[in-house]
Amino acid sequence: MLLTVLSLGLLASLFGLLLGYSSVRFHIEGSPLVDKVDSLLPQTQCGQCGYPGCRPYAEALVNGEAELNLCVPGGEDTISVLAETLGREALPLSDEHTSHVPSLAVIIEEYCIGCTKCIQACPVDAIVGTAKQMHTVIAEECTGCELCVPACPVDCIDMHPIKPDTSTWTWPQPLITSGVRN
Repeated sequence: MLLTVLSLGLLASLFGLLLGYSSVRFHIEGSPLVDKVDSLLPQTQCGQCGYPGCRPYAEALVNGEAELNLCVPGGEDTISVLAETLGREALPLSDEHTSHVPSLAVIIEEYCIGCTKCIQACPVDAIVGTAKQMHTVIAEECTGCELCVPACPVDCIDMHPIKPDTSTWTWPQPLITSGVRN
């Protein structure tokens, strides 16, 4: 019994030393600035910015390959924080993204077959349900990225525009032409 305990302790120590050596020897250093910028993004992984997720967008921002104003779920607040962090000028949300009407995914319950493909496509876990059962969308979590729509094989997901109310309304951007505000 004592021999077994000693041999297991020796093996554990040996593996611990091996892991410690390999973590120092083969450590891949990431960019701390990319990590910081990535942590400022909303982590929805929605792809609305044109990048496959928040980390690739953060890398493009740090490398100067992307504009600050592409993150729809983050909105103006995220743009301001990113501009401050990266020492760049804050821009309004890009025209391509401001023309996008904020919307909410709604599942037509009587057509839902419970395939779970929409659940797998949703980057923010806003869709709940189980296999072969009807699914539903948690409205407070849905970013309106529309990634669930093409994933649905029975076309039972509609995007409904969100009507502005006191909690969602924002001031419209002024129209600027030729340097003169209209």
